[in-house]
Amino acid sequence: MCSDSLQSEDLRSSSDSDEELPVFDFLQPRPSTDVASQKAPKKPASSVLCSVGSADVMMISSDSEDDVPLAQRVKLRQERRSTPEEADDLPHRHLSASETGDATKATKRSAEEIRASREEALRRRQARERRQQDREALKQEQERQKAERRALAEASKALRPEECIKHMVVAVDPALLQLEGGGTLLASVQALGCSCAIEKQPLPRSVTWARQAPSAQQNGAARVPEPHVVMQMTVEDFITLTHNYIQEERHSGSACSPTLTSWVRERQRLHPDKRLSLAVIELESYFRARKSRSQKRLRAAVAGEEAGGGKEKKKRRSGHAEKLPEVSRVEVEEAVVHLQLHTGVSVRFLSTWKEFSDHITMTTKAVAEAPFKRAREQTGFSFYLESEWAGGQRVDKAGKGLLQAWKRQIQQFNRVSSDVAAAILAAYPSPQLLKKAYSQCRTENEKLSLLSDLLIRRGEGVTSTTRRVGPELSKRLFLLMHSRDPEQNLDASL
Repeated sequence: MCSDSLQSEDLRSSSDSDEELPVFDFLQPRPSTDVASQKAPKKPASSVLCSVGSADVMMISSDSEDDVPLAQRVKLRQERRSTPEEADDLPHRHLSASETGDATKATKRSAEEIRASREEALRRRQARERRQQDREALKQEQERQKAERRALAEASKALRPEECIKHMVVAVDPALLQLEGGGTLLASVQALGCSCAIEKQPLPRSVTWARQAPSAQQNGAARVPEPHVVMQMTVEDFITLTHNYIQEERHSGSACSPTLTSWVRERQRLHPDKRLSLAVIELESYFRARKSRSQKRLRAAVAGEEAGGGKEKKKRRSGHAEKLPEVSRVEVEEAVVHLQLHTGVSVRFLSTWKEFSDHITMTTKAVAEAPFKRAREQTGFSFYLESEWAGGQRVDKAGKGLLQAWKRQIQQFNRVSSDVAAAILAAYPSPQLLKKAYSQCRTENEKLSLLSDLLIRRGEGVTSTTRRVGPELSKRLFLLMHSRDPEQNLDASL
């Protein structure tokens, strides 16, 4: 069917030879791929009927390709297209092969560089670690110096009078707390604001002190013991040791029994780093009992009473007091003076346990403030006889301190002691009251001698003395209060 149509179309084309065949664009050769077709002139294509095998195939040919079949022509064109690409790829393939050695060298060079870079990184890391260690060491040194400065500042602050009592530790022997006034002593120490420790002491019934010194270490403050020791001595021990001393002195020989002085010396030998002081409580009860017994014996001797059953019962009731030897007040004073001269140990006689607690409290304050006072005396000038005097007197808004300011104003006069100023203050506590007393005087001589008869008391007890202010000081105070001349000489006579 197809061949018939083709034949008919062929016959039609042959019959009409003058008619030109159509030209198809897709059958024309491309200029980029077919170089020969670009050089040859274009000719009209013609169609040819060929037989391949048993099938009839229409072949399209041109004059330039010498009637090459279409399939072969297409294959030829594909080969032509692939040939420039492979040709272009050959230089690239050749370059890639030539670069293989350079890549290997680059790989080897990179490994060496990596090794060098690792060594450099290790050196840098070690340098960083050394710098870090140096920084940490410097930081630790700075922190240590800062801690030392802080400790020094805290230690200096701890010596101040308002702060030193907080850093004191009062160590009390347990045997002292078991006595009658142990509870009162413990309460007084705790009320003072310092620390209290109940520890067994080398000397029985004694009280010692320690100071908590601030330290730069993290474990807290160091505890520095103080040399002061206060020992409570019973009346029985004190009377017995005093009696032994009196017997030794009277017989002018060495006694086998220890005396008050020898007993204290032995304690000083065992504890050379301690400053011992003794406290005797209720010694007056011994003297009262002794006086009562003497009076009873005197009444019995006067009445002529003989020893009987009743007297035996009294002895049994007061058997403990009767066992103590007879010692007088004069003998006690003699033994105490001998003790203080040869050992430097003082004895304080107290009436009650409350007074003993107050004595421990005052001793605690004195021990706490002692370093501050010593440092102040060392830093002060030699011509300042009293450091407190140079500092003046502080007066607050409520008027506290005015009395002391008036007292110091009186003490500015020559040869005016604290006792003299205290006597004037007792009569006239303020300058206004003294001025009012002057205004009530009628004559000038009465004003000048207003303070002459004021009594000045010195000392306490049987050793106290009294004297009068005198007209000289009375006249100087009058001039101070009434003179209008700023250059007035207070020592000059009127």
